[in-house]
Amino acid sequence: MNVVRKIASSLRAKLLTMFVILTSIPLIAVGLVSYQKSFSTVSAHSKAATMLVADRLARDVDILFQDTERLLELENNPQVLRFLFSHSETYDDAKFILQTFDLYRKTYKYESVLNMTMINLYGRGISDRRGVFQLDYNPLRNPRFVQLMHEPDEVLIVPPAKASDLDRLDGFLYPDRNVITMMAAVKQRITHEVIGFIVIDLDDSVVESYAGSASIGKTGYFYVVDDSGAPLFAPPSLARSGLTFRPADLGTRMAADRDSFVDSEGGKPTFVVFAASQTTGWKIVGSVPLQEIVEDANRIRQLIIVSVALSIIFTITLYFFITSRLTRPIQLLKSKMRQAASGYLDAKVKPSGQDEIADLGTSFNTMIEKIKMLLEQSIREQEHLQKAELRTLQAQINPHFLYNTLDSIVWMAEADKNEEVIQLVQALSRLFRISLNKGRDWISIKIELDHVQSYLFIQKMRYRDILDYEIEVGQELQVFPILKMTLQPLVENALYHGIKNKRGQGLIRIGAYVEQVQDIVLFVEDNGVGIPGPRLEEIRRQLDAPREFEPGDEAEEGANIGFGLANVHQRLKLYFGERYGLAIDSAENEGTRVSVRIPKR
Repeated sequence: MNVVRKIASSLRAKLLTMFVILTSIPLIAVGLVSYQKSFSTVSAHSKAATMLVADRLARDVDILFQDTERLLELENNPQVLRFLFSHSETYDDAKFILQTFDLYRKTYKYESVLNMTMINLYGRGISDRRGVFQLDYNPLRNPRFVQLMHEPDEVLIVPPAKASDLDRLDGFLYPDRNVITMMAAVKQRITHEVIGFIVIDLDDSVVESYAGSASIGKTGYFYVVDDSGAPLFAPPSLARSGLTFRPADLGTRMAADRDSFVDSEGGKPTFVVFAASQTTGWKIVGSVPLQEIVEDANRIRQLIIVSVALSIIFTITLYFFITSRLTRPIQLLKSKMRQAASGYLDAKVKPSGQDEIADLGTSFNTMIEKIKMLLEQSIREQEHLQKAELRTLQAQINPHFLYNTLDSIVWMAEADKNEEVIQLVQALSRLFRISLNKGRDWISIKIELDHVQSYLFIQKMRYRDILDYEIEVGQELQVFPILKMTLQPLVENALYHGIKNKRGQGLIRIGAYVEQVQDIVLFVEDNGVGIPGPRLEEIRRQLDAPREFEPGDEAEEGANIGFGLANVHQRLKLYFGERYGLAIDSAENEGTRVSVRIPKR
């Protein structure tokens, strides 16, 4: 009661109690969740590591027998075939076969191979330990040989537990050893009929050493069973430990090639893992008390409990220092940083005090000001750069167009066509005057049409036999502004890529209309050769992804249909917005229409 009364009478005690409760509950919850997660994770890792050991042992067994199967290559040796096929003994063949046995042993270091034997259907055989010999019984009494007669492509691996006396052709040579026997049929090359058998005896201690070399936990062990679950090999430590395995009971639960499970029968839970050998079909089985597998997880549980307790104590200790001196200024600074990150660059921090957090707030304010200044400077420089590039492009006068026009003036003057010379010079003068326009970017649609008409007049003087043009734009639309040099590149494209490639008289028509009240659409259309479908799609793609201008791009009149259109399109989008620009429609052998959309303002 005194404790409750003290807490109720003190505001600081209330805050501390509330802080402890609010801190302890999340920490305990986190601790419980962490324990469950860590327990399952560590257990899973331990089980996975045990599974990897079983897989490694299974691979070791596979590698052992795969290496031993290299000896079966002897069935392709001509001397071996001749020895097995003939009824009489050939000394040279037998000597060569024995030398080959020795060569294989020296080359591949077959330390586990006890003996290699070849025997034909008549009981005559040769062995690297016995030499040439003759069996006193029919080899086909051996059920393994009978099986190979019916399945000549099979390789039989017979463990000691399942071997009969007939399987041990040279059993008297190693009476104190258990032997694994590999058997394979030897086939005649042409007819593929069985003419004999290869028998390889291996010391089973190799497989036993594999099982004994690996361990699980402190008391766990590995052993080997056949495909029915009967035991084949067990490490010597198993007999010394007094532990027993129950493969017959677990055989039904090991139907898969590899898996793991917990065996809860017979006392303490046992973790069992197994992996199958792909070569022999045997299973490498590991067994260990489950408690040993999860021992690390139990240590983690204790560590989490201690960590949670220390965290609560540490949190309470820091409570008095963090809330007033650090938390509030940092939260304020974080809030301002988030505002700045979202794009609000007017966010400012009001530093209080003279510590590092106040200095950080001052630095943040300075950084925001510099970012704003750099952004404004970058925007101004980018705008100036874009406008300078566009003005450079606008101011370009195609030299070939000028040369050809001057040549036309010269030959007209030489032909005493004074009236035509005057008209051509006047048109060229108007063209230059409007192109320069005192450096201004904007002109009225009327002046732009005068510029285009001057250009078309000059070109008609040059191409009077193939070119005609019409300009039909209402007076009410001619007062609206437009970017200078918008229509001339479109007219040039129509002439050089449409009319000049057409047979007969060509017509370029310029018109305009109002669309959706607020937009003006001007169009330049011709009755030229048109644009093929694939090329039209390529030009449309180039409009929104134009290449950068380089010297020589417009070296000749009408040399690049995509560049001129892309230049106009990008200028319109830059000044008016994304919804404005060019649209191209064309039909092959019928003509092309290029529309220019600008705002009516």
